[in-house]
Amino acid sequence: MNTTDENEYGDEGEEFRALLHSQRVWDVELPSFDPTRAPDAPLPLFHRWFAEAVAAGQPEPHTMTLATVDAEGRPDVRTLMLHDADARGWHFATHATSAKGRQLAVRPDAALGFYWAAQGRQVRVRGTVTAAGAVESRADLRARSTGALAAALTGHQSDVLSSAEELAVASRAAWVRAEAEPDAPVPTWRRYALAPREVEFFQGDGARRHVRLRYRRDPDGGWVRELLWP
Repeated sequence: MNTTDENEYGDEGEEFRALLHSQRVWDVELPSFDPTRAPDAPLPLFHRWFAEAVAAGQPEPHTMTLATVDAEGRPDVRTLMLHDADARGWHFATHATSAKGRQLAVRPDAALGFYWAAQGRQVRVRGTVTAAGAVESRADLRARSTGALAAALTGHQSDVLSSAEELAVASRAAWVRAEAEPDAPVPTWRRYALAPREVEFFQGDGARRHVRLRYRRDPDGGWVRELLWP
């Protein structure tokens, strides 16, 4: 036991735990969710819940966590933006040379998570990710803002950065090019789609009787709906 570390961080640790334990969740009236009235497939329900999250004032409802696994089997996770959700799956984009791009190239199984605290809701999606072709990937970047193009042109995502100045110089050059060439190509940019095998909808409940509805693909390609214990 390292008593020096305990003494050094003891007060700070107690302050942190007191602050942590004082936090509360769902200090709002939560919506009800009747799973017996849910649609036969998950996508229409996701579209509806997303619209309701927007209407409830949920900040950045289009952000989500993406979990992947590296070549050694170690999990990784980050937050990024949803670009679409359609019959092909849930769409996002990144550099193929980024950490997540390299991981997906080796192990395409992944998971997504949405959390909309304004309504006490979560959506979890698990499935297989496929990369779009060059034409669709270019169109994805072209549809976004100048800032998004500048960030993509800056490149080197997930590589080690030697200094903040190095980033500033590269970013300034990327912004100049993005403004001058709105169709500038970024060969490493990829759009991806996660085709779902499972989609779970979680509705929080103040009495902790949460509703969890899971859609699961059956062997024929249809969907099985089942409730899960909270």
